[in-house]
Amino acid sequence: MLDAPPEKEVLDMNTLDWIIIAVCAVVAILAAVISYSIALKKGYDKRKSEAERSIGSAEAEAKRIVDDAQKAAESKKREILLEAKEENHKLHMEFDREVKERRNELTRQERRLQQKEETLDKKIEGIEAKEEKIAKREKDLEGKAEELERQKQAQIELLEKISGFTAEEAKAQLLATLESQIRHEAAMKLKAIEEETKEEAERRAKNIVAHAIQRVAADHVAETTVSVVPLPNDEMKGRIIGREGRNIRTLETLTGIDLIIDDTPEAVVISGFDPIRREIARVSLERLIADGRIHPARIEEMVEKSRKEIDAEIKQEGERATFETGVHGLHPEVIKLLGRLKYRTSYGQNVLNHAKEVSHLAGVMAAELGVDIALAKRAGLLHDLGKSVDHEVEGSHVHIGADLAKKYKENNDVIHAIMAHHGDVEPQTVIASIVQACDAISAARPGARRENLETYIKRLEKLEEIANSFNGVDKSFAIQAGREIRIMVKPEDVKDDDVALLAREIVKRVEDELEYLGQIKINVIRETRAIDYAK
Repeated sequence: MLDAPPEKEVLDMNTLDWIIIAVCAVVAILAAVISYSIALKKGYDKRKSEAERSIGSAEAEAKRIVDDAQKAAESKKREILLEAKEENHKLHMEFDREVKERRNELTRQERRLQQKEETLDKKIEGIEAKEEKIAKREKDLEGKAEELERQKQAQIELLEKISGFTAEEAKAQLLATLESQIRHEAAMKLKAIEEETKEEAERRAKNIVAHAIQRVAADHVAETTVSVVPLPNDEMKGRIIGREGRNIRTLETLTGIDLIIDDTPEAVVISGFDPIRREIARVSLERLIADGRIHPARIEEMVEKSRKEIDAEIKQEGERATFETGVHGLHPEVIKLLGRLKYRTSYGQNVLNHAKEVSHLAGVMAAELGVDIALAKRAGLLHDLGKSVDHEVEGSHVHIGADLAKKYKENNDVIHAIMAHHGDVEPQTVIASIVQACDAISAARPGARRENLETYIKRLEKLEEIANSFNGVDKSFAIQAGREIRIMVKPEDVKDDDVALLAREIVKRVEDELEYLGQIKINVIRETRAIDYAK
């Protein structure tokens, strides 16, 4: 129990040591913190002083740079001013030099002008002196002229006194005498020349015509108004007629011709005044016979096909005519019109053959006379152009042809030749006279034309023209040598009740306007068709 207190003292000593150690540690830490703070402050002060020194040196450097720049700028400024002064001095020197040169040039020009003025003054003085001399000479000449006039007048008075005539009377008598002598000599000379010219002209004209006829020899056969189609056998006649005549009636209706089936063995006669219709009917009938199928529908098909082929052949004939005559550059429509002339006759003469012959004759005559051969042949080929449509257009074929030539921009000489070839106008050119002569030569050949055929065709054309003039008529065909006219009317324009009235009106017109023997049958047909196709 007495030993217990010393243990408590030992425990207190240990605690105290630990406290002292902790205090020392805290003091050491505080000392370290204070030392670090002092060191930081010293470093800050040191850096601050270094920064201040750097700023001071930078400011000094900047000041030095600014000073150097100012010095350099001042130097550059002085240099620029010096250069400007030198440039200004050069410009002044150049300006002074140019001014001096211009003054010198002006001085030289003034000197030259002064010299020219002096020269002009001298020339003017010389001209004035010459003018004075000329004026003086003119005055002298006027005096001499007056003296000569007085002498002339005195001589004239002396001559008048000696002859007993005044000057005017003597002049008139002299002229009258000379005129009478010249007129007599001129009349004698003119008469001799005229007689010689007539003889020479007649001789040359005969030679030219004979030469032209000799070089352009052609056969002429008067054309007829019928065509004969051969048949393989007589049985074919019955097939052409058809049941109750429907086939022959269809063919006649579509073509406007008249089929004559008589006792002539193995032949059918096609009669019609229009050669184009007759040719269409002939071609159609020959194809139907070759094909063997003859019925109304087939007939209609063949007729239409033949009509198109005839149109193509018309164009080919026109082109062939231009090739044969050497006439080129015609309008395509004019070529077609020429082709139609193949199926046109004039007093039985084929008009296309006639036109080609006139063209050849005109070319030969033009060559002999020394005029334009190509133009003469062109006028000869086109002189009867109006006959291709004269049955469709009112007027003579001369005026129709001239109008067609104008329409298609033909040469004025060609148009005049067309107008003058029948004497409708007086020929004003050599070409027109040549065409007129050649037309007469071609038409005057023996057998070339036949008067009755032309009269007959004109009567049939007039008959169709009367029928076509009525409203509602689609087409008409004169058949049976003009003894019958078949007229197809438009069913939408002409009613059944109007057919008889129309026939009567046509009869009245025919009786009033045509002269004929016997009677003419007016056959008006109104037909309505309904066509449809099964699909």
